Amino acid sequence: MSGVQDRQYQRQKFVEKLTPYLFISPWILGFFFFTLGPLVFSFVMSFYDWPVVGEREFIGTQNYEVMLTQDPLFWDSLWVTIKFGLFFVPFNIILGLLLAVLLNQKVIGSGIFRTIFYLPSVISGVALVTIWAWIYSHEYGILNFLLGLAGIDGPNWLGDPSWALLAIVIASLWGLGGTMLILLTGLQSIPKELYEAAKISGVPGWARLIFITIPMLSPMLLFTFITSIIAAFQQLTIALLLTGGGPLESTYFFAMYIYDNAFKHFEMGYAAANSWVMFLIILALSMMVMKSSSAWVYYEGEMKKGGNKDA
Repeated sequence: MSGVQDRQYQRQKFVEKLTPYLFISPWILGFFFFTLGPLVFSFVMSFYDWPVVGEREFIGTQNYEVMLTQDPLFWDSLWVTIKFGLFFVPFNIILGLLLAVLLNQKVIGSGIFRTIFYLPSVISGVALVTIWAWIYSHEYGILNFLLGLAGIDGPNWLGDPSWALLAIVIASLWGLGGTMLILLTGLQSIPKELYEAAKISGVPGWARLIFITIPMLSPMLLFTFITSIIAAFQQLTIALLLTGGGPLESTYFFAMYIYDNAFKHFEMGYAAANSWVMFLIILALSMMVMKSSSAWVYYEGEMKKGGNKDA
C-alpha cells in the first residue's frame, strides 16, 4: 500500500512541476517557430544565392562581400538611416519627456489629454501616412496653408531632397505617445518625498528636474534610448508610403533597401545578409549604450562609484 501511495505522490509532484510549463508552452512554441526558427533560417539563407524561383546555391560570404564592397546603395541607405536616427532619437526622448512632465501635473482633464497624446501611437501606418500626405501636400496641404498665412512660402516637403527627410522625422515623431507613456509611468513612481524635501530647501523647479527627475527616471530613459535606436533603424512604412525612398533617394532607408532586395529583386539570400548586418549594427549600438549606462543611469538603492566614499 505504501508503494501505491508513493507512486501517487511522485505522480502528483510531477504534475505540479509540469503545470507551469504547460501554461507557458504556447509562448515557448511561438518563440521557437516564429522567432528563433526564422532567425536561424535567415542566417543560413544569408550564405546562399536564394532566388524565390529556382535552385539555391551556397556562395559562402559572397553576399556580405558584395554588400560591403560593391553595392553603393548599402552605404547610401545606411547613411540616410543614421541621419534620420540623429534627429529622431533625441527628439523622441526629449519631446516624450516634456509631454510626460506636463501630463503628470494634477489638473482637471489630464486623463483626457493623456489619451489624446497617446492615440496617434496606435493608429495604423497607412492611416498615419494618409494624414501626413494631406498635411505635406505642396498644392493643398494644411501645413503650407498655415505657413502662407504667416507670409512664408512653404517648401515642397515630399518633393524636395532638402526637406523630405525632415518631413519623415516629423511624421515619425507624431507617434511618440508610447515613449511619453513609459516616461509618465516612471515619473509617477518617483517618491514624492524627494520633491517635498527639495521645495522646503528652496530648490527651484528647473533644478528639481535636473537633479531629481532625470536621475530617478534614468532607467526609463535608457530603455527608451535603446528602443528609439531600434525604431530608427527599422523605419519603413512611413517612408515607403510617403516618398517611396525619394526624391533622389534622400529618404531611402536601410529597411527599405532590405525590402527592395527581398520583394522587388527577389534576392532572398542577399536580403537576409542585409538583415543580419542591420541586426549587428543595432546590437553594437545597444551594447555601447548599455556600456555607457553605468556613468549616467541611477538605480534606486544603488550608490555610484566614487560617491560618498566615507560612508
